[in-house]
Amino acid sequence: MTVDEIVVGLALVAMFGALVSRRVSPTVAVVGALLGMFLVGVVDFDDAFGGFAAAAPITIAALYVVAAGVDRTGALHRLGRVLLGERGLGAATGRLSAAGLAASAVLANTPVVAMGIAAVDPWCRRRLVSPSRLLLPLSSAAILGGTLTVIGTSTNLVASDLLAASGEEPLGFLEPAALAWPLVLAGFVVIIAIGWRVMPDRGGAALDHDAPGFQLGLVVEPGGAVDGRSLDDAGLRQLGTVFCVAVERGGTTLAPVGGRTRLRGDDVLVFAGAVEAISDLGQLDGLSLADLDGEAGLVEPRSGGRTAWFEAVLGPEAPVVGQRLRDARFRDRYGAAVVAIHRPGVDEPLGLGEVRLRAGDSLVLLAEVGFRQRWKQRHDFVLIRRRSDAPVADARRLPHALAALAIVVAGPALGWLSVPRAALAGAVAMVAAGVLRPREARDAVDLNVVAIVGAATGIGAAVSTSGLATRMAGLIEGVGSSQTWVAAIALVVVTLAATEVVTNVAAVALMAPVALAVADDLGTDPRRFLLGVTIAASTSFLTPIGYQTNTMVLGPGRYHPGDYLRLGLVLTSLVVVLVPAMMVRG
Repeated sequence: MTVDEIVVGLALVAMFGALVSRRVSPTVAVVGALLGMFLVGVVDFDDAFGGFAAAAPITIAALYVVAAGVDRTGALHRLGRVLLGERGLGAATGRLSAAGLAASAVLANTPVVAMGIAAVDPWCRRRLVSPSRLLLPLSSAAILGGTLTVIGTSTNLVASDLLAASGEEPLGFLEPAALAWPLVLAGFVVIIAIGWRVMPDRGGAALDHDAPGFQLGLVVEPGGAVDGRSLDDAGLRQLGTVFCVAVERGGTTLAPVGGRTRLRGDDVLVFAGAVEAISDLGQLDGLSLADLDGEAGLVEPRSGGRTAWFEAVLGPEAPVVGQRLRDARFRDRYGAAVVAIHRPGVDEPLGLGEVRLRAGDSLVLLAEVGFRQRWKQRHDFVLIRRRSDAPVADARRLPHALAALAIVVAGPALGWLSVPRAALAGAVAMVAAGVLRPREARDAVDLNVVAIVGAATGIGAAVSTSGLATRMAGLIEGVGSSQTWVAAIALVVVTLAATEVVTNVAAVALMAPVALAVADDLGTDPRRFLLGVTIAASTSFLTPIGYQTNTMVLGPGRYHPGDYLRLGLVLTSLVVVLVPAMMVRG
């Protein structure tokens, strides 16, 4: 081996070791390996850092903005609720997985899965079903969907850049689908047939009955979906971990309430249950969260800006103690809207807006994200905890967001725009149309991912120019005795092994140059071989750390690492069989 091959090999070993050990962040590991190779002179400046000015990192940054814009409208959340429907687990898995697969072909799959989690959680709460039955199938479907287009996953964009650097044309918008479609079709059939059946029942928030009983109000929207219907007909008597305890109507409280109680516009339904369900209930059709400090449905604090849910416990020195919520001017005083209240040891309806506040009352607030920082040093509250980001959505901007998304998808698909231009045009349109503020667009970009993608191109160049790719290609060809199909299987298996323990981008950066060298030696189509390892790098189903969506569902689904093998072994077997077959076809 040459000195350059040894240096590159040692740098890659160090990078893989750092990624597997998790002692440093993936960004530090990948960028650090590239810097090391540049500093010792095995790769020149243009090859090392040209990737940061290439199409992939710029396109990915723009696509983060596009995905954030669609997310901002609440479209994916509402779509998830509609798709889950009222039928059983099998139907819910099929529809949710189909939507996740389709959306991930044109959006980053991380926000798609995030919105899926947000939709699955309330659905499971209402039915006392464990989220573990749905979330891992959703993640697997999103991974498959990302393989269909060049913008579906960062590995496709990196592979396109590496292909262009080798002198070939970049990947076409739908070119990955020509090789991936049998895997996507077969994988989707497996997910809807057995995905929800083989998943364990891990309990989860939907089955947690230990949380304190908060009370909140939901206003019946006049002329809305539940106006004029009974509680039973509207399915509102009990919703998983919360149940209706009273109806406030025109200053009168009806309690207890029966299932035949008919609802009227502007009624306030008083629910009691776990605080975790509050944001879920605010998404029910025909109802809106009541601001207990006001007279109408919930609106954001007047100061504007991004908002989040907080739980705050009133201290004895708070000036609002002893006052009724309606008289406390809570929103004017604190810049926060009270949406729920819990009083320890009290289970009966509190009268909500009429209740007099006491020290020790726990309030659920909708406030600006800086609420805790502003008030944590004051004595008004003895405890402030941020619960989660509030599901603030702007449905009025949905047509603008869809128009921007159409630019991203239709431009490259119809040959009107290149992928980078289309992505940038879509991102600019999101801001210009007011779907996102400039600051929100900036915050949407994950700079760690952008840095890893930029560095991956430099690592791929180092593997190629040092001669290491040619040497590894020779080893793979030796295993296959120059048989194209055996070489294809070897490439896919090695890539699958790499992507399960390191990032998918690092795996494709290492294996793409090797795939091109093998294809050149065997006289076969380099594009198909490159796409084969790219798809293998994108299809990590066996571990929680191999792909970011697998990691995202680990906590909400309460999964154990071994749970990933239940569905992952079947899907990975399909990758090993179908991807090499498509690589050598024709």
